[in-house]
Amino acid sequence: MAVLLALAFSACAPTQQEIGAAITAMNKAFQADYEAMLASNGVRRYKLRPQDAFVALHAAFGKLGLGIVDQDPELGTLSASAAAPRPLDAIEWRQAAATDLPRIRQIARPFIGPIAAETIRFEPEGLDIIINAALLSVDGSTEIALTTRMRQVAPAPSNLPRREYPPPAAVNMALDKIWRQFEQELRLAGKLP
Repeated sequence: MAVLLALAFSACAPTQQEIGAAITAMNKAFQADYEAMLASNGVRRYKLRPQDAFVALHAAFGKLGLGIVDQDPELGTLSASAAAPRPLDAIEWRQAAATDLPRIRQIARPFIGPIAAETIRFEPEGLDIIINAALLSVDGSTEIALTTRMRQVAPAPSNLPRREYPPPAAVNMALDKIWRQFEQELRLAGKLP
């Protein structure tokens, strides 16, 4: 879910302004994807008490390798963190990156040229993934909203600026994985058939 624009510069290396323009264009495109994805796959409603949803989500985060960094059961907030690419494993990360790389390269190509664009890759090193959950009681059900963020904890291996938004395929895969584990925890607790 973490990304970094890594360019292997050739003799016709892009300028800092061209790299900045490419990153701005990528952020704009991936922000739109991210917001649409959260609207369609980041919010779900379950017919159960907020307390039961909170316990199951807490357990799901733990089983996915995410450590709880903040929680308030009364307010219905839960935040977890892990080194990227968690909650994805290395294979899932490579699949997500392979899905998103052609698009990000296409977005960058007009700004940095075709040679530099082909060297772009996603790097999770030096990033933590933060997953925030908000649980709200709505008409006898609990609505859960998830968001993801990246936090830089170490310099990028290539020393180039990081993008603000994670690759869309990685976000979607992570959300699907969290929902599956959450529902598994509910089934184990007898709260979901």
